[in-house]
Amino acid sequence: MRLGRLQAWMLDLPTAVVYGSLALFISVLHNVFLLYYVDTFVSVYKINKTAFWVGETVFLLWNSLNDPLFGWLSDRQFLSSQPRSGAGLSSRAVVLARVRALGWHGPLLAVSFLAFWVPWAPAGLQFLLCLCLYDGFLTLVDLHHHALLADLALSAHDRTHLNFYCSLFSAAGSLSVFASYAFWNKEDFSSFRIFCVALATGSGLGFVGATRLLRQRVEAARREPESLALAADGSLCGEELLAGCKEAASITLGQYLQQLARHRNFLWFVGMDLVQVFHCHFNSNFFPLFLEHLLSDHISLSTGSFLLGISYVAPHLNNLYFLPLCQRWGVYAVVRGLFLLKLGLSLLMLLAGPDRPGLLCFFIARYAPPSLTPTPLCHPFILAPSLFAGSNRVFTEGTCKLLTLVVTDLVDEDLVLNHRKQAASALLFGMVALVTKPGQTFAPLLGTWLLCFYTGHDLFQQPPLVPVGSAQPWPEPLAPPPAQAPTLRQGCFYLLVLVPITCALLQLFTWSQFTLHGSRLHMVKAQRQSLSRAQTLEVKMV
Repeated sequence: MRLGRLQAWMLDLPTAVVYGSLALFISVLHNVFLLYYVDTFVSVYKINKTAFWVGETVFLLWNSLNDPLFGWLSDRQFLSSQPRSGAGLSSRAVVLARVRALGWHGPLLAVSFLAFWVPWAPAGLQFLLCLCLYDGFLTLVDLHHHALLADLALSAHDRTHLNFYCSLFSAAGSLSVFASYAFWNKEDFSSFRIFCVALATGSGLGFVGATRLLRQRVEAARREPESLALAADGSLCGEELLAGCKEAASITLGQYLQQLARHRNFLWFVGMDLVQVFHCHFNSNFFPLFLEHLLSDHISLSTGSFLLGISYVAPHLNNLYFLPLCQRWGVYAVVRGLFLLKLGLSLLMLLAGPDRPGLLCFFIARYAPPSLTPTPLCHPFILAPSLFAGSNRVFTEGTCKLLTLVVTDLVDEDLVLNHRKQAASALLFGMVALVTKPGQTFAPLLGTWLLCFYTGHDLFQQPPLVPVGSAQPWPEPLAPPPAQAPTLRQGCFYLLVLVPITCALLQLFTWSQFTLHGSRLHMVKAQRQSLSRAQTLEVKMV
């Protein structure tokens, strides 16, 4: 009886809640992965330095290429698979395909997560295989999850509604960071392994349950004269996108890239997003250096664990505030306002100088999110950014999370401009990642070069900063003599303020060239809906 009521309650859940819950099952694993995988291989498995760098280099290449690769493999059938007769591919078929993929790849992501915490091969080989396997399944899950945002809803309001629940469930999933402290013990790893098994089991079962509910919703909608777009109440309604019965020519990868090269708003967007990714990872890589030389006398490490957990939860909660603003003013205006705010605060900090610890603390905390995708050159500072990226991470992280909504609008424009029979959502998300991920590598490279050029100080000639409770992985030469400290402090300050000023100016310029907002965005939405209705009529006539 109780089981029946529980099933009935689950079936009554709004579609937006079920979709958002998928973010919980990703977040509950990924935050623990980011926090502990380096320390596990360095301090527990005792990986050597060469194997560590080889693994990170291979991972960097794989991480850059797998997004467009998986996007193409996923969506090429939607671009070129057109039958010679009868009704073609519908948006319901596309959504069902993505939901089924999540139903398979989500549990496999949980299994690959478990592979980190049990030694089953030489440390160097296990490090390489685990990283590539985990990142591969994570990319597949992220691509299909983001693509569903564009496929389940058409209007900006409904997509914002979906994204709201993603942020809410992501914040809940980040609480696994707090729970992990009770089990993390490098000397006795068994309790932490049990904790990870529990997380992976819950996540895998959650993926199975959520995708089953979504599949039932879509299949039920097929039997009703309604559509698949998401209404404000979270139900499935709207229009059905049917690929007509006319045969369409196949689209090769080269032709698709030529179409993207002519997509003006896509080019301006990835230019802006490249700078955004660079800025996020610059803050992550150099945050501990800024703290050491600008705020070490004013901040204690004793609150590090608490701030670490808060730093994972706060960006998602903050997004709950930004999303209603997007519904009222539009994503374009909110993102532009965040760029202006970043520029204004950076100029204020530059005028105030390095001798204002209170203002410095506020400024650094606001602009210092931990890296979500570690790169080789950021590992000398691994995990330390998280210890102090305390209560906010507001503007940088907030902007990144809002840009997902912009990509869904680009998916609509791509469909309209190229007269596609179906939107290539996952492929477009993959192409955005391909162009913007180099910013992760440029950030530590350019930052270390600028600091060395200005101060003559080589960061790799001093020991890396080590977070609380972590062992120093590899010994390095001693730090420069104290006489160099004033010059280094000045260099850190100018790096801290001039980089966000430069990024803000570049982003304001590129964002001003982006025209997919206002009347043009409404026109694209209207044309996509009219194309959908025309395709539906075409199929009914057949």
